Amino acid sequence: MTTPGLRISLLGAGRIGRLHARILSGLPDLELTVADADPGRAVEVASAVGARSATIEAAIAGADALVIAAATDAHAELIRAGVARGIPTFCEKPLAGDLASTIAVAREVESSGVPVQIGFQRRFDPGYQEARRLVASGELGTLYAFRLAGHDPAPPHEAYIPVSGGLMRDFSIHDFDVIRWLTGSEVEEVYVTGSVRGFPVFAKYGDVDTAVATLTMADGTLGAMTVARHDPLGYDIRAELFGSRDSVSVGLGPRTPMRSVEPGVPPPAGPAWADFLVRFDQAYRDEFAAFLEVARGERPSPCTAADGLAALRVAEAATVSLHEHRPVRVAEVAG
Repeated sequence: MTTPGLRISLLGAGRIGRLHARILSGLPDLELTVADADPGRAVEVASAVGARSATIEAAIAGADALVIAAATDAHAELIRAGVARGIPTFCEKPLAGDLASTIAVAREVESSGVPVQIGFQRRFDPGYQEARRLVASGELGTLYAFRLAGHDPAPPHEAYIPVSGGLMRDFSIHDFDVIRWLTGSEVEEVYVTGSVRGFPVFAKYGDVDTAVATLTMADGTLGAMTVARHDPLGYDIRAELFGSRDSVSVGLGPRTPMRSVEPGVPPPAGPAWADFLVRFDQAYRDEFAAFLEVARGERPSPCTAADGLAALRVAEAATVSLHEHRPVRVAEVAG
């Protein structure tokens, strides 16, 4: 039985918070309140979508469920606030700013029994869901190998780079989550090499703008991943799975920012995906539809705090590999 007028408080009204406000305000049977560390920004976003605004404290106190889209350094505290009230909580990745804090938060969530859903939206994209079905059903056969591509259209502003956590934690953590989910297997070892190819500002902060990784899964499946902070044609996120019965791709289509130079092959119809907000618009909507079911007690969390921790552990191993120039087993950074 659904409960009308579910009170949802959105904490954070920045770029991703604005998207979440638009989506949540369009869903039935809920009352949306927007809060932000900048009260003026909360008022602006709330007014734009016909919601109420409040202080963060009041928004938490008056909520049946929380959606956290605040800055990363606020995630752990806000998750704990939701857990302390015993209310279902959605949080964008990551759970916390470092591995030790993430482990602590994940343990607190698990022991509390409060449902927490982490924002890995690719799990709700129809293409990724079909690829997962093909693997799980056996229709793909034995999964031999996979390729992942994650190429942003443009690098972030310089101010973001030193607080991003680095390329593997900030960007590739989505790939690390989705490959666990697609394959049903854990990443056992990762080797990453990277360089600064186009934007020297990344070197200033000990980061790279381009990287390549190899991943070995616990079941022996092998994978390769390319990551780039700049793709002049658009936003390119793909997964390719190669099996004994079939080979499939997610993200390959008329809006893929890539063209063939084979004779007679027409260019993609376009327009290319501009950014992640456009590419995963429907996935974000389906993600929140699922969270409302979680909030109403109709299903368990489809992406738990433990999932968020598992993806971060891979990202940590990948970051160590990048800086130490060696293969790293995920068990080395178990915490």
